[in-house]
Amino acid sequence: MQQQHRIIVLGAGYSGAIAAGRLAKRLRSEDVAITLVNAEPDFVERVRMHQLAVGQELAPRPFSEMFAGTGVALKYAKVTAVDADRKRVTVVDVKTDADADGAEELPYDTLVYALGSGWNSQGVPGTAEHAHEIAGRPGALRLRERLAGLDAGQQVVVIGGGLTGVEAATEFAEARPDLDIALAVRGGLGDNLSAKGRGHLRKVFGKLGITVHEHTAVTEVAAGYVTTADGTSIPAAVTVWTAGFAVHPIAEATTLDISDTGQIVVDATMRSLSHPDVYAIGDAALVAGPGDKPLRMSCASGVPTAWQAADAIAARLTGTKLPKTPLRYFNQCISLGRKEGLIQYVTADDRAVSAALTGRFAAVYKELVCKGAAWGVAHPTLGVPARRRPVVRAERQPQVAAANAEA
Repeated sequence: MQQQHRIIVLGAGYSGAIAAGRLAKRLRSEDVAITLVNAEPDFVERVRMHQLAVGQELAPRPFSEMFAGTGVALKYAKVTAVDADRKRVTVVDVKTDADADGAEELPYDTLVYALGSGWNSQGVPGTAEHAHEIAGRPGALRLRERLAGLDAGQQVVVIGGGLTGVEAATEFAEARPDLDIALAVRGGLGDNLSAKGRGHLRKVFGKLGITVHEHTAVTEVAAGYVTTADGTSIPAAVTVWTAGFAVHPIAEATTLDISDTGQIVVDATMRSLSHPDVYAIGDAALVAGPGDKPLRMSCASGVPTAWQAADAIAARLTGTKLPKTPLRYFNQCISLGRKEGLIQYVTADDRAVSAALTGRFAAVYKELVCKGAAWGVAHPTLGVPARRRPVVRAERQPQVAAANAEA
């Protein structure tokens, strides 16, 4: 009897959770053993961390319920190393002291690397010591406690003019109108948006009373203030750093081919260029999109890369035709508090066009997108019935690979 093909998925954010569930829908459980490794026992809606930070309660989404009956084995552990040459992953149980001798090696036949990204201090002095971040739930909960303790009139400074910074600043201002909210951006507010989008953004910021420091680079974060490139000191009872993301550092310590950003370099099927038994998805992967531009780190990029990787793995194991998932953008969905929103329509390679949806309807649109993303994690084939195919014998897989290469 042929041994089960061992598939390990590292990370259960949007990309990893979708990939694991989709693989379970595509392959027979008697042929494959799928293990999903994650440090937390429930799914975190990362796109809602600014809501969590202001005290809103998010619906729990336990993986034990999400993957019940799918055949996916759940392992709650922290990944500490990946040996891509020996095909082993080292993990430590989340309940075990990291310093204790509790490490475990997990062998794999196929690895899906979806460890994602965290906040990026950009090397700015004082950021790690004095700034808060909302790239994950622990950071959002720490910020939540800090914001709750602020008195009226105190200033919160958000650093970074990307989507995360804009959403955070507006959420804070709407939820805590008694605080003085400021946003510091390197360029102009909404530089990447259309004229209509920029106009609406400025209108909402004005209505919420948010101070915007445009063309402002923060060079130091201290307790109680931030310093800008021109030497200006901006008071800050709380500083929230949202200036970009950095990938998980584990890949950099492996023999995998990575980019200068630390992302794993992959082909069009999300397969590592250096190790064909490794697939990388979401923020962890350097993926070429339309016009060969790298996809940006986002849920909008992570979901289709998860579909592509899962379907490619299933195709290679079952001897079927390799699929091709479109990797392109349609819009940027921005929440501006609970009552306002902005849907900026974009080209396939993520450049703003003139069309944009604004106001209350845009807020509803964004909320539906967030709910749809979470629903898609629990329904990885989007409700479409899937056929579980048998894995071809190991000795036939090289022939299958050759046929796919010629196709």
